Formats: sequence, structure tokens, C-alpha cells
Amino acid sequence: MPYILLSSSLNCFVYVTLYFCLISFERLLDSCTGSNISIFKNPFRNSIRFDLNVALNRFTHIRIKLSSHRRLIMNDLSKMDLVKYFDDERKSLPVTLQKDKLCSLIKKNETLIIIGETGSGKTTQIPQIVYENILGPDEDVVVTQPRRVAAISLAERVSYEVNTEIGDLVGYRVRFIDKTNHFTKIKFMTDGMLLRTAILEKSLSAYGCVILDEAHERTVNTDLLFGIVKRVQNSRKNSSNPLKVIVMSATMNADLFADYFGNAQIVYLQGRLHDIKIFHAKKNVEDYFHDTFVTIFQLHKEAPERHDFLVFLTGQEEIENMALAIEHINQDPSLRNYPVIKVRTLYASLPTNEQLKVFMSLEPNEFARKIILSTNIAETSVTLTGIKYVIDCGKVKVRCFHPETSMDALKVENISQAQAEQRAGRAGRESDGYCYRIYSKQQYDEMTKDPVPEILRCNLGNVVLQILAMNMDPYKFDFINKPSTDAIEQAYNMLGNLGATKNSILTEMGHKMTKFPLDPRYSKIILSSVNYGCMEDIVNIVSILSTDSIFVSSLSEKKKKQAEDAHTKFKSSVSDHIMLLKTFRSYRKIRKESKSSWCDDNFLNLRNLEYADRAREQLLDICRYLHLPIGQSCGDNFDPIRKCLLTGFFENLAYLNQEKKYITVNAKKECKIHPTSTLFHSYPHCVLYTEIIETSQPYMKYITVIDKEWLLDVVPNVHQRHNYQVLMNSEL
Repeated sequence: MPYILLSSSLNCFVYVTLYFCLISFERLLDSCTGSNISIFKNPFRNSIRFDLNVALNRFTHIRIKLSSHRRLIMNDLSKMDLVKYFDDERKSLPVTLQKDKLCSLIKKNETLIIIGETGSGKTTQIPQIVYENILGPDEDVVVTQPRRVAAISLAERVSYEVNTEIGDLVGYRVRFIDKTNHFTKIKFMTDGMLLRTAILEKSLSAYGCVILDEAHERTVNTDLLFGIVKRVQNSRKNSSNPLKVIVMSATMNADLFADYFGNAQIVYLQGRLHDIKIFHAKKNVEDYFHDTFVTIFQLHKEAPERHDFLVFLTGQEEIENMALAIEHINQDPSLRNYPVIKVRTLYASLPTNEQLKVFMSLEPNEFARKIILSTNIAETSVTLTGIKYVIDCGKVKVRCFHPETSMDALKVENISQAQAEQRAGRAGRESDGYCYRIYSKQQYDEMTKDPVPEILRCNLGNVVLQILAMNMDPYKFDFINKPSTDAIEQAYNMLGNLGATKNSILTEMGHKMTKFPLDPRYSKIILSSVNYGCMEDIVNIVSILSTDSIFVSSLSEKKKKQAEDAHTKFKSSVSDHIMLLKTFRSYRKIRKESKSSWCDDNFLNLRNLEYADRAREQLLDICRYLHLPIGQSCGDNFDPIRKCLLTGFFENLAYLNQEKKYITVNAKKECKIHPTSTLFHSYPHCVLYTEIIETSQPYMKYITVIDKEWLLDVVPNVHQRHNYQVLMNSEL
């Protein structure tokens, strides 16, 4: 589809005329939708007749064109300059230079594996090539991304390139946000959102092409999509709308994908990667956080102004602590002659408007340096301009599940060599760059070549639940790397105990659980809350647990004491979950215009609370869809909430032994209460925890005190479980 620029006064007149034609056409369509009329005359061609669906698609194209013209006229020149900049940049991309060849290959092959080096332009350009040259007028193209920030930023970028508003021709769908409508033809989604779409609409009939991007990351949702998309493609092979599948990866593991799709064609795209000088630590590093911090300021004193840094860290708390430390040291008078440091952060739970700040360039002639502190989000997909230096801590936070102990833990681990190369490549997107690795060459050599696919190290409860929701057998599912039989059996046991399955078949409870974009345990406590009269409270708690910590932790010693005093009014003597609930209740009572200052006064993270609020609305929408009673609250009687939490997390229990050490009931593993818990320094006999975090030692996070007598009413077959009998008979 050509994108025409209207700029002259004559063209403006044409625009206005077409605009009123559009209004008339829209009214005509509105009046006929649902009626028996199915034939229209196309007002932009001579005497061509077509049915309502075709009319709607033609209307889509007209509306998109007019939207872009209206936007050009109404916006200032800087926006037009930006569009021109993107247009000029696109012309030099390797993908654009091979456009004709790519079109031919996509048309010829039902599945194509594209290996694109960093800077090749594959993620932004190939969806446009497919839409403009491959698909029919009633077909959409969907592009999956492992992370929310990538899906959003890519959609924003492509919408600029084609000069339409986000949500018109180009849109995105991520958890709790939908920026698409029935006019959207190029859709960027997180892999989890397309997976949920496939559960609801098994043939994916709206899509003529599915692009699985960043396939090398091998998230559990992407691996599931491999099997689902392959199955859909086979079922539509001989139909009138066959499905094109494009798998895109930035690393050279193409053979695995090609073999999986039946010896699919592989295409290699040369990127625009510049020379990168890599430096390793001279000796093995023990305290990577400290050494990363020191390296930042050593390089800051040496590097030219406007040469920006990208620093890889493991999570939000670590990033915020580093940002605070940088801001504190940056006040040193000895640094006044060096560029001003502008710290930007990037992690999954950061609100969209904050995430997009990392893409904003410095002001012209500004004597400054941008330092971006990011999790592994910045490894792939997102393009950060101005980066000359990458500082890689060499660590990543991953969730691991051990079927033999039923232990689900969040651990900080070494990255793989492939991830190290991806991180280094961020420094060479625009010009020659430098990568400083906070690990020795020996430590690099000891890293695994590739990361372990998530599906081989995670709890498969949600995986099995989603496969069953599509009427498929998890044991026979076509995994690209099949999980162990023990892991699948463990998932069935968990789902059976939650009441989601019986004899390996979904129950009514199980079908309801599939409607929630949540871990099955969280879905279970929401559904159980009806029986305890606390749905409003449980939805609030789950919403807060869907984001990162709502309590500000990156504080000076003086402000830490102020924060503790401010948080006292929210504290609960029996539960972190109740403390979260009391905080969220207070936040929701504050007027919108006062929320920001209220959060500042109470040392709360406004961004995370806003995300939790959006999550709450979507979860309540699902509850309404399931005809569950909305608005139930137990007020200040918190025992029903604690009992309800037990219905989903009865596997996550620990008790205090005679040596005052906590032992997990199932894994028999020694652990401690996390220092951030309101119960830290207290020793309740029996506790429920939401997750285990393994750093120097295992810590239980988000704790609630449980009366062990409740187990008799809540835990399935408690009398047949030896571990629970040990707990019941234990004494403090």
C-alpha cells in the first residue's frame, strides 16, 4: 500500500472532501451492519461491487490513509521531520535493500526462517513488507515479542514509519492494554497475548501471517506458539486462507527451527553491526554490583560527552539501587567538569510512558550523557540510539522449578555466551563501540553456550492448563524441546490438587481458570474468594502481585527511616498480603490528581500502583464475564483472606522447627523470611509464601501466617499427605 503525503492547499481541499465522503460512507456502513444488505458500490472505484466484509476492509484502507493525512496537517513540522527521518533510515536498511528477494521467498514458502543480525531492520520492516505485498485485504499480520516493552515500542516505531496513529493500521496488545481495533492490520503482541488468542480462536483465521520474533529467547509462551502455529498451519494448508509463518531470530540456531517446521527455508540477513572492542575483568568477579558501579564512573571520566552507556542488571530493585547510587555520587563537586548524567531505567513493570523515555535523545548541544540501566529487556528487539558503551554484569534473574521437590524459585544466574554476545552487540548499532564485561575471560568460558529454554526449567502447571484448554494432549503436544514426563506429571498433580483437572480432563473450575492471564494458583484463589466473601480483596492482592514492589526501596539511610514510619499505618502483624491490600485500598481512595504526591509522601511506587490498578480492572472484567459476584469484601476481618490464599498456595508452606529455622513442607528445604517482609524478625509457627528467591540463600517472599488447623478444611486429602501430617504434629 503506498503512503501518499498531502501537503499542498489543493491536496488539503481533497483531504477535506474525502473526509466528508468518509463520514457518509461510515454512516452507510453503520446503517447497514446487521441488515440484509450485502452489496455496496465502492465510491473510489467505478462500478465494482463487493460484500460487507470487503466493504469494511476497503473502508479500513480509506480510514487509515485519511488518518495519516489528518495527522500530517494537524501536527507540527517536527513530526513531519521525524517521519522523513524514519523514511530515509528505512531506505538504507539491509532488509529494504533485499525487499524483492524477501517478497519472493515469503510468497514461495509457507514457512521461512530469517536469521537477522543486529541492525538488519527485520523486526520493523518485514511486517510492513508482508502487509503491503503478501496479504489479502481481509488478512492481518501479527508479530509476537517476548516482552511488553518491545511490543509497545516497535508498534510505536512502525506507526511513525507508516504515518498513522497507534491503533489504526498499526497497534499492539499486551497484558492489561489493548491498542488495536477492527481497522488494525499490523499487530504487535506479547507471545502470551497471541497464545490466549489461540485458546479463544483456535484457527487464528484473522491472520494471514504469524511472525514469531526473537525466537532464540525460547520463552515458554513462544515454545507453545511454535506447536500451536504449526498445527494451525497444517490445518489451513489446503484452505482458501493458508497461513504463512515467519520465524525470526538474532542468533545462529536456525537449524533447530528449520527442522521443526519440516526443513523450512533459511534466510540470513547481514546487519549493520560495527566493530566492538570487548574488555573482560582481569580476575574473577565476586561482587558484580559494586564492580559495575565502579566501572560506570571510571568510564564516565574517560568517555566523550554524548557517548551513552547501556548497563545490564538483573531486576527493578537492583536498577533502582544503582540509579540512587549514581545520583548520589553525581553530586560530588569533582564531577562538575564532566558531562551531566541523565539516568534512565528500563524493566518490565515500568509504565509505558516511562519505558519510552529511554528512546528519547538528548537535547542538541546538551553537555550530558545518558546512562540506561536495564534488565535483559534491552538484549534484543529494542533499538537504543546513542549507545557507545555496554557494561554487562553477566547475570540474569530466571525462574526455575524443580519437579522432584515442587520448589519454584527466582534465582540470579550467569548468562549464556549467546546472551553475552547479544548484550555486546548493543554497542555497535550505529558506530564502533565498547563492551566492558564485569566477569573474567575464564568466567565467560565457563558459561553455557545457549540459555536453557524456559519450558525445560519452569513450572508447567500453566502450560498444561493452556494445552488442555485447546483440547490437546500435553504428553503428545509437538514441543520443539519436549519437557520431561516427570515435569508434566508434576503439573497434572498440581492442577488436580487445585481442582482444575480430574482424570486428566479439565473440570468446570479448570475451564474458568483458563480465562485468567495468571498462574493457576492465582486464578484458583480468585475463584475461591466467592466462598470466602472476599473477591474484591483477593483481586486487589493478585493485581499488586502482578507487578513489582509497590514500596520504594532505593533510599538513603535517613529516608529509609522516614519510609518505615510512613508504612507503619499499612502494616499487618500476620501478613504481607494484608499489608499490600491495606496500602492499595488507601491508594484507591485518593483523588487522581493527588495520587502522585500521596505516593511521594508515603514512599510508594506510583508506576507500579498504576499498573496494579489496570490489572485490577481487567481481572474484574473477567470475573464479570464469568458471572462472579463483584464487590465482596471482608472489611477488616482478614481471616477469610488468609484462608482463601491457602486454597491456591497450600503447596507453599513452611514451619518453624525446634532450632527456630523454617523448613518448607514439600521440599524439606531450609529457608528464611525475606528482610522486606513485615514479619521479618518474628517467628510465627506456620507460614504461607508466594515465592522463593534464591540469592546468597533461599528467602520466602510475601508471607502470611497460617493456622495449621485450617489445613484440614482446605488442603485436598490432607490426611494422606505425610509432609502435612508432620506439619500438623509439629510444635514450636
